[in-house]
Amino acid sequence: MMQGQWVRLEPLNLGHAPQLFRHTANDDELWRWVLTKFPIPHSEEDMVDIVSRMIAQRDLGTREPFAVVDLRSGEVVGCTSFSDISIEFKNIEVGSTFYGAVARRTGINTETKLLLLTEAFEVRNFERVQIKADNLNSRSLRAIERIGAKYEGTLRNHMPRRDGSRRDTIMYSVIRPEWPETKAHLTRLLDR
Repeated sequence: MMQGQWVRLEPLNLGHAPQLFRHTANDDELWRWVLTKFPIPHSEEDMVDIVSRMIAQRDLGTREPFAVVDLRSGEVVGCTSFSDISIEFKNIEVGSTFYGAVARRTGINTETKLLLLTEAFEVRNFERVQIKADNLNSRSLRAIERIGAKYEGTLRNHMPRRDGSRRDTIMYSVIRPEWPETKAHLTRLLDR
């Protein structure tokens, strides 16, 4: 578990599904971009299925999903993950992040990224953390750039979107030498 002033990140479990559904249901713009390999949840049971799949990926070692708990309300307002984990090469990805509208334009995403990056660099000793987004997902691209991740390149025609079109994936990263500056930047953002 990781905790800051705004949020607590705890290992995702089935008990988180009802609040995740309550905060993210019927948000077509959100589900257009996230977890596109999973069906859009139209019921609490659908969300249980998504959470179950993410837990199964954790059991396989391919994803480490976290519930994002808003400390003010005590509610699970989103989810984020470590994925593409390479212990050998000391690389990890932060992604599959989604929040309900109640968490947007708050310090929740900033602090979530600070907690995850701190865990990656200072606890797990990774050398590189990558973050990626669909080239058309302007909200995510702005959020990634706001936290100080550096643009690395574009994977053209990389993967399918929900609608069957192909997306370009914009790749960003933070590497160990940049971490102190990125951490200071995130801390300043939270202090505002």
